[in-house]
Amino acid sequence: MKKKIYIGVAWPYANGSLHLGHMAGCYLPSDIFARYNRLIGNDVLMVSGSDEHGTPITISADNENTTPQVIVDRYNKEHTENMKQFGISFDLFTRTSTDNHAKVVQDIFKTLYDNEDIYKKSVESFYCKHCNRFLPDRYIEGKCPHCNSEKARGDQCDECGKLLDPQDLLDVKCKICGNTPEIKTSEHLFFALSKFEKRLLDWMKDKKHWKPSVLKFTQNWLKNGLKDRAITRDISWGVKVPVDGFDNKRIYVWFDAVIGYLSASKEWAQKQGQPDKWIEWWKNPDACHYYFLAKDNIPFHTIIWPSIIMGYGNSLELPYDIPANEYLQLKGEQFSKSRGVAVWVPDILEKFDADAVRYYLSINMPENKDTNWTWDDFIAKNNDELVGTYGNFIHRVVTFTQKNYGEIPKQGKLSDLDKTALKKIEEAAEEVSGALGKCNFKIGLRAAMNLAQFGNQYFDQNQPWKLVKTDEERCATVLHICLKIVKALSVFMSPYLPFSSDKIWNILGHGGSIHDSSWKLATEELKSGAKLERPKPLFTKLALADFMTESDPFSKADLRVAKVLDVKDHPQANKLYMLQLDLGPLGKRVIVAGMKPFYTVDEIKGKNIVIVTNLKPATIRGVKSNGMLLAAEDKDGVVSLLNPGDARPGSEVYVDGIMKEPSDVLEFEDFKKIKMTVGENQEVVYNGKNLKSKKGKIISDRKVRKGANIQ
Repeated sequence: MKKKIYIGVAWPYANGSLHLGHMAGCYLPSDIFARYNRLIGNDVLMVSGSDEHGTPITISADNENTTPQVIVDRYNKEHTENMKQFGISFDLFTRTSTDNHAKVVQDIFKTLYDNEDIYKKSVESFYCKHCNRFLPDRYIEGKCPHCNSEKARGDQCDECGKLLDPQDLLDVKCKICGNTPEIKTSEHLFFALSKFEKRLLDWMKDKKHWKPSVLKFTQNWLKNGLKDRAITRDISWGVKVPVDGFDNKRIYVWFDAVIGYLSASKEWAQKQGQPDKWIEWWKNPDACHYYFLAKDNIPFHTIIWPSIIMGYGNSLELPYDIPANEYLQLKGEQFSKSRGVAVWVPDILEKFDADAVRYYLSINMPENKDTNWTWDDFIAKNNDELVGTYGNFIHRVVTFTQKNYGEIPKQGKLSDLDKTALKKIEEAAEEVSGALGKCNFKIGLRAAMNLAQFGNQYFDQNQPWKLVKTDEERCATVLHICLKIVKALSVFMSPYLPFSSDKIWNILGHGGSIHDSSWKLATEELKSGAKLERPKPLFTKLALADFMTESDPFSKADLRVAKVLDVKDHPQANKLYMLQLDLGPLGKRVIVAGMKPFYTVDEIKGKNIVIVTNLKPATIRGVKSNGMLLAAEDKDGVVSLLNPGDARPGSEVYVDGIMKEPSDVLEFEDFKKIKMTVGENQEVVYNGKNLKSKKGKIISDRKVRKGANIQ
């Protein structure tokens, strides 16, 4: 029976590029699940979009000295394109800045307010006299009271995952100016989350099909008791509050974003020319709602969003399953946009085939525990499994058959081994389908790969290269069965590898896209006589050295843009400055620099510069220097800082083609191996390639001679 499957996927903040942690956490698993459900005949609606409100956006705009609208337009365009390139098959990928979204959010807000599920309350908030403003939680930094991390935000500690109120923090500082804010009274609106505690407990009773980690996380939240949450904030960017007296505040992004699941569904229906079609998923008790996200988003989808739906009423469907993934890590550290720990999607799509990356993320997916992205394992899995097992089987079967028959040959009398092969296809169909239906994506992929492994063994055991000379009828049967395995694999792998599966489908003589076909075709008879195209290899063998340049010393240096906040004379040296730097999400630090003979205080203060952040700290004339700025010096003795333009503090400085894996601590002798110079047009060059930030080329701040050394 055809089912209605609704798939809501967490909304990425439109303040930076997507990274592979995003893909492994929610976008790839949701796409695999959606593609599978479409193939088995279910009616799927999968939506998401850019989360474009809240302080992460305004902070990015402040850092780049531009407007929030410029930021969100840039990253919505990039995210939309990257999703398509990666093969993520959304029915709609929208944004929270649409009029439709604001209307839906305000309708729900007003309903909850009228039902007294939202109420007014005077609260003590942090106010920065220096900035002359109340500070939203993400404009506040301090020490986490739970784990003592010194980089906790006013709403959450990324280190331990605890949600926080700003007043919970210790040693509070204003993120904008670094000063200590004071407490003032401000009136806000609160969502009465505590009112829904009993209803949530009742709703949770039949959720035995949830992942143990999701179930336990949610139960622990409920055991500790729910607290009412502020639903407005002191900010000018976001959805307006539909209550008189709150014109200078906006709706809190945690409330705004989850409602995007409903608003996107309504927008999709409008685009179909059937404005009420969303009701088929949202007011249908037979519809199943799945939400895909990473584990840090669990409470927003198992506690807060269900409470909003309960309070709103209107018979909207609650979540059926929330198969949240754990974290993908890089060298044991969580992928993080804010901390700059990432392999960026735009970068990796420039260098690798999307299906190759999808395969590794799928076989290494953090479904039940954190997993690591490692470059050597990515290369190994690509070469040994994707190319060596799967691609090799497809290519050798189709190439041999096309060369000797030109078409799909007829099946003759079956041997016991042939019957075993056909049974293997049936068994794989059940295994893969059973795993995908339960969101066990790694198990499903492994079952499909086991069939490919068997296919190679079957081909080798039958030796068709000999049979074609001695028993052409038997050879035709063997190849017919091999092509049946190929066809089955193209179906089983299509949710994981959408691009190459389409190619296989067309090679076998099928028109259109495999994604418009049916899962049942995997086990149906293969039509003899269909012409075969001469195939090209589906996948490319990779060499680590071709992509990683791990031996290149530049890959070990962590170069970042820093903004000079303050400049002071070194107390013990006439030629040295002490620079206080802002590295954005990486925090603030002090370095010592010998720039006093070349730049005045006013010339340096407020500038963006380039520094080496992971250089081993050094104590210079009694002052500890946590990094080193980069400057050019030519043979005439002209010294110039490097100019990264208006790139935001903390953003990476890189060279195309060199994957960055910075050392935890870079020794000065290793840094000296990186020979950078200034080119003819004042651009900074390393091994013939330009140094860049996200905003463009790095150049010399002052005109220096070509060939000036960077040191």
